[in-house]
Amino acid sequence: MAPTLTSDLPSTPGVSQTGAAPVLSAVPGSPRRSRDKRRAWLRGLRHVVVGVVLLSALGAAVLALRPRPVPVDVGQARHGALVVAIEEPGVTRVKDRYTVSAPVTGHVSRVSLEAGDGVHDGDSLAEIAPALSPLLDERTRAEAEARLGAAVSALGQARSLGARARVARELADQELNRTKSLAAAGSLPQHALEQAEFGARMRAEEETSAEFAAKVAAEEVRLSRVALGRDGQSSTRDRHLDVLAPVSGRVLRVHQKSAGVVQAGTPIVEIGDPRALEVVVDVLTTDAVQVKPGTAVVIQGWGGDVPLAGKVRRVEPSAFTRPSALGVDEQRVNVIVALTDAPERWSALGDGYRVEARLVLWGGNVLCVPQGAVFRYGDGWAVYELRGGTAALTAVKVGHRGDTEVEIVSGLSPGATVAVHPGDRVKHGVRVEPR
Repeated sequence: MAPTLTSDLPSTPGVSQTGAAPVLSAVPGSPRRSRDKRRAWLRGLRHVVVGVVLLSALGAAVLALRPRPVPVDVGQARHGALVVAIEEPGVTRVKDRYTVSAPVTGHVSRVSLEAGDGVHDGDSLAEIAPALSPLLDERTRAEAEARLGAAVSALGQARSLGARARVARELADQELNRTKSLAAAGSLPQHALEQAEFGARMRAEEETSAEFAAKVAAEEVRLSRVALGRDGQSSTRDRHLDVLAPVSGRVLRVHQKSAGVVQAGTPIVEIGDPRALEVVVDVLTTDAVQVKPGTAVVIQGWGGDVPLAGKVRRVEPSAFTRPSALGVDEQRVNVIVALTDAPERWSALGDGYRVEARLVLWGGNVLCVPQGAVFRYGDGWAVYELRGGTAALTAVKVGHRGDTEVEIVSGLSPGATVAVHPGDRVKHGVRVEPR
């Protein structure tokens, strides 16, 4: 018998040892099965990752296409103090001021007073002396000298006529005396006596007329000499007019400091009482109709640490035109404010100082919102109220307007959030977010 060959190799599962072709089969726990499971798990993971990526891309696309919230400034409706006021610059001035002017034309002396000096009623502020005669040109001087010569000659003639009239009167008196003697003796009739008396009176009147003619001629001579500056009188320094202070007070301004010739009516010194100050505030006529006498005023920006109190004393009835900073003509009117604080608090103020005046027209504790939140809507007013991240158009009724806030009479509740200066992008129902 042929020998039988056996193999010492270990038998492999699934492999026939009879020499036939080997048959492969998946055996649990084999490496191939593990690879298949791993591949299947990787395919599932890949599908999950792809799904997540697609979902993320879809969500990002949805978020990208969704409108973004509009950023807005917000404010709240709250109860608080609201003040309606008009703020305008003003200027202080002395209530009663007196401008002392030259009463006549002449040469004023140098004013020794300075601004701030005290004066009393009746004090001499300056002296006005007659002005010097103007210089004469050659022709005018020659004419004046000729007139002087003629006047001297006329004076001599008048004196000669006066002497002649005096001699004639003396002769008439002697004739009258002789006539009286003869008439008393009966040698002459009464008619002759009357003629003698008439002649004596005529000669006396002629002498009087001659005396007056001589005086007139003498004045003509003096007038001609004055025209030439030869009057021979005392210097004009001895003749002057004192300019007196009309009231007691202080010198506010010296208009004519140096000596010189002034015309009648030229301002010389301005006098007033700096302790009697008032504030002049010019406001628009549209605002002035709301201002009444007694309106409270707060004076700020005057240089002190604490504002000053005052009240409106008078609103002037006549307005004036003044260009604004932009060059637009405005109708304005002066409002006179009286200071009500003690003078010791504003003693540092003077005439013509600039201040800031705040005229308080109304004040109260009301529900208010920022002015920028309220806008015109139709015939009324509205705001955009923030509700759940969206803007809701809400109609409101407004009352008084302050500097930065406006009163809400109805339409909003305390604590409501509103958009301030919303802009054109904010509409009803649009998503918004606080900036």
